[in-house]
Amino acid sequence: MATTIQVSKDLLEQLRNRKMYDSESYEGVIRDLLEDTMELSEETKKELEKSRKEIKAGKFKTLSEVKKELQV
Repeated sequence: MATTIQVSKDLLEQLRNRKMYDSESYEGVIRDLLEDTMELSEETKKELEKSRKEIKAGKFKTLSEVKKELQV
C-alpha cells in the first residue's frame, strides 16, 4: 500500500541531489540509503575475506592487464 510522507524543502532537495538519474523515484533513493546502513550477510563477509586473501597473495589482474589481454 502506498502512503504519503511530509518532508521539509531542505530534505527534498537533498533527496533530489542523491538521485542517480532524473526518473529515479524517491523510494529508490531512500532504499539505497537504507541499504548503505544494513549489515553484510555472512556469505558476503566470507567472500570479501577470500578476496582480500587472494589480493594479498597476488592473485589478481589490474585493469590495464585485462584491457591488454582483451585488446581494448
